[in-house]
Amino acid sequence: MNISIIGTGYVGLVTGTCFAEVGHQVVCVDCDAGKIELLKAGGIPIYEPGLKELVEKNTAEGRLRFTTSTREGVEASDIIFIAVPTPPLPDGSVDLSFIEGVARDIASAMTGYKIVVDKSTVPVKTGQKVAETIQRYCQAKVECDVVSNPEFLREGFAVEDFMRPDRVVIGVTSERPVKAIQEVFAPYNAPVIVTDIHSAELIKHAANSFLALKISYINAISLVCEATGANVQEVANGIGMDERIGRRFLDAGLGFGGSCFPKDLSAFIKISEQIGYDFRLLKEVQRINADQMDRFVKKIIETLWVLKDKKIGVLGLAFKQNTDDVRQSPAIDLCHRLQKEGAALRVHDPKAMEKARAVLKDVTYVEDMNEVAEGCDALIIATEWPEFKQLDLERARKALTHPILFDGRNLFNVKQMEELGFIYKSIGR
Repeated sequence: MNISIIGTGYVGLVTGTCFAEVGHQVVCVDCDAGKIELLKAGGIPIYEPGLKELVEKNTAEGRLRFTTSTREGVEASDIIFIAVPTPPLPDGSVDLSFIEGVARDIASAMTGYKIVVDKSTVPVKTGQKVAETIQRYCQAKVECDVVSNPEFLREGFAVEDFMRPDRVVIGVTSERPVKAIQEVFAPYNAPVIVTDIHSAELIKHAANSFLALKISYINAISLVCEATGANVQEVANGIGMDERIGRRFLDAGLGFGGSCFPKDLSAFIKISEQIGYDFRLLKEVQRINADQMDRFVKKIIETLWVLKDKKIGVLGLAFKQNTDDVRQSPAIDLCHRLQKEGAALRVHDPKAMEKARAVLKDVTYVEDMNEVAEGCDALIIATEWPEFKQLDLERARKALTHPILFDGRNLFNVKQMEELGFIYKSIGR
């Protein structure tokens, strides 16, 4: 199939590359000329495991190319995927100006029938507005179908998720585009759900909100565990083995962050308000998530007392493992709070330090995780990178002025850490 992807961020670049990997001809479009030049030169603007190799392979084999011209993308394709940002507005609703702008650009370039697929996470009824916009601005007055195809990609596992999806959701207003979209996804051998476009748009917000709820639920349980001497990991394992619940997203920690869960949760609350429903359950999910960081900072202050002029090491800056994304990262939030209390920070992240430099100033960036603890009054684990499990704990204990470790991701065993001589503070244990 001939496919164009408008927007070459996390979703767009992964989508286009994985389409090319199964044999489709793909044109990736982005208005950021610097990003396109980087991709053409063999670079990649994000860290995502396995993605760089696939981009290089499919570019070399002629199935994947990059351009700044939306017109070129539209003319070269039968199916156009929109994967542009939908950032949050101050009131929690979604900024759809990028979607509207792309819809107008597509419309002006169309000279024949096209299938336009909304891959971006958007409020329900956005597809209807995209269709109206294309119809209004298409001077050629040709037909098109607008389809909703929400993405379910986890940063850090996006290539794996795309190549082996749990399901593919296709939301349509007519049967005409269904066969073509099914052919696009046929190589992935995944269950395909064909539904009305409004339901498809709601599925993404409903799914992410439910996952956020699971995280806030286990974080609330962690408070009960700390108060009673229970172990939240054992509780999570016990309830997670129930097939009705499942173990994933039941890891207590500093709370959820990133560019999806906070935004999608706020958007779904706002969407519900606009139709007259006060989604108080999701508001409580937000509150629990915010309180989780407050409690962790309080735990640090209670242990160290005055943070002013204390030197603290922080391991992890990305919002989660296997990504360099620091957008709404709990780790960055934690660093800012510690700085506000007067602490001096030594920080490390396996992949995110370059991007962190733009949002986290006046800290010492350390290239080797085993050197972060040097001369520090305490060490904090803020992101669940698997590399941190290989930390030289004996070296860290000796390097710290006091052997205090705050584990915001429960990477280590409580008993073993105490046996090594650490004052060890974790979540819900």
